[in-house]
Amino acid sequence: MDITATEIAFLSLALFIGLLVYLKVPAQILGALDGQSQKIAKELHDARNLREEAEKLLAEYQAKRAAAEADAKAIVDAAKEQAAAVAEETRKSMMAAMARREKQAEDRIASAEAKAAAEVRAAAAEAAVAAAEKLIRERMSDKAQGALISDGVAELKRKFG
Repeated sequence: MDITATEIAFLSLALFIGLLVYLKVPAQILGALDGQSQKIAKELHDARNLREEAEKLLAEYQAKRAAAEADAKAIVDAAKEQAAAVAEETRKSMMAAMARREKQAEDRIASAEAKAAAEVRAAAAEAAVAAAEKLIRERMSDKAQGALISDGVAELKRKFG
């Protein structure tokens, strides 16, 4: 019986497969594949857990950010209110200061008017006295002066005598 090359190749292949089965290579390959599968499943599970934690952290930080934005808005609103109050207070104090200055100016004007009126009256009185003195000097003669002095002396005697 002649064995052909094809038969030898087939026989070699069958012997090789038998040897692999005898040495439990398919079981080892399946065990390695199962181990790899379990490892991948564990990594997927860990990745899911990490993703859930990341989503929780994201939600937590978004809530914190929203709270911080609300706080910042409240601070800005309070600052605006304080600024408006300070501006109003400043406006009121400036109006009061302007009113005081206006009153002081009016008082100074009134005082200056009174002083000017007094100076005009004093100047008018001095002018009237000077005019009267001039008029009396021009109209007064020695005889009239003597009569005035006599009348004055007589008046003094009557009052004190």
